[in-house]
Amino acid sequence: MKWIFAIVLIYLTSCAAPHQQERAQANTSLTATAYKEQHAKKKNTVLVDVRTSAEFEEGHLQGAQNADFLSKEFEQQMQHWDKNKTYYLYCASGNRSGKAAKLMEEAGFKHIYNIGGFKELKEAGLPVKHPKP
Repeated sequence: MKWIFAIVLIYLTSCAAPHQQERAQANTSLTATAYKEQHAKKKNTVLVDVRTSAEFEEGHLQGAQNADFLSKEFEQQMQHWDKNKTYYLYCASGNRSGKAAKLMEEAGFKHIYNIGGFKELKEAGLPVKHPKP
């Protein structure tokens, strides 16, 4: 009887493994260097700064769109995004972008990358748009 239970347990866990692996690939963290390399090769990508609009106005990566994760509108904005595109998210430290990536994953987005904090991305030499004087 114990061996039947063991076989059933093995069967159930082996069936769950591919799904877990697929989910892990949906939401991945990337270093600034890895982002530079990967982003240059991929088409159909969106760079999203999930900081507040005030933080965004103080400076952001060139080509980034702003979608404030802390605002009530973030989930509404996200519903209008193309789930087939690849999204690169960043914030001040990587915390909000990680939470935003998780939320997007739960909403069915498949290709989401948390690229961390703005300061580290800027220090890595990524092009930045500075505020107007």
